Amino acid sequence: MTTHHTWLEQAQKLALLLLAVISLSACAEQFGIGGDSWKEEVLLHDGQKIVVERYQTYGGRHEIGQSPPVKEFTIVFRLPGSGKRITWTSEYGAGRTDFELAALHIMNDTPYLVTLPNLCLSYNKWGRPIPPYVFFKYEDSVWKRIALAEFPTEFKSINMVINNDGEAYALKTQSLVSAQQIKELNDKLRQPEYKTILREPVNYDPSCIPMVTNGKGLWLSRERFSTRPTLEACQVECKTKKFDDNTCPCNNIFEGK
Repeated sequence: MTTHHTWLEQAQKLALLLLAVISLSACAEQFGIGGDSWKEEVLLHDGQKIVVERYQTYGGRHEIGQSPPVKEFTIVFRLPGSGKRITWTSEYGAGRTDFELAALHIMNDTPYLVTLPNLCLSYNKWGRPIPPYVFFKYEDSVWKRIALAEFPTEFKSINMVINNDGEAYALKTQSLVSAQQIKELNDKLRQPEYKTILREPVNYDPSCIPMVTNGKGLWLSRERFSTRPTLEACQVECKTKKFDDNTCPCNNIFEGK
């Protein structure tokens, strides 16, 4: 009896341990625990090179059986002139990181970033920019979004690894990803906005329709509201879908009609 009782206790402990491991794995997937890191050699517009450290975690929405997407990533680098340490972390939204990082450039000890919205919801969230970039400038110790017109024309090259999901394992095994390797990896991509920093209009994914959000996680097509016969009918739809006065697009849609 004692032997049987001891075996039963051990079996219960083992079962609890397995449940704990499964629970930790689920939490790691959901909240982005763990991740990858590597260093990239970034070639600047003036021929200088700097080393950028990249860190990314995984989590958020994904199909069963698929790996979770990049949830958040951070870059760390030092300015070549002053040696000041700078960091930037991507925003998190709609189950994944908001951005893909395309380029880092520096002029007069001021860094600039070129990012691309990560999929359709992010593209809508950031105002459907044309060309499809979101630019940032580091000023007064804060990263600020700037317009294309404020982005120096001297900056032309895409100089960081884009779409690194499938490359992360190979990247993190290297002590440093060279500027030449970065170019070779990005050369495999077909989209023109991944080849060089565009300044002219370019067609984004035609399947990405204009969308609006109620600010509470719900995104709907703008057409859902614009096809309503009257302003009042449009406002009823806003109320039904919990859009408030600040997020309801009806006044803007029916202005001048």
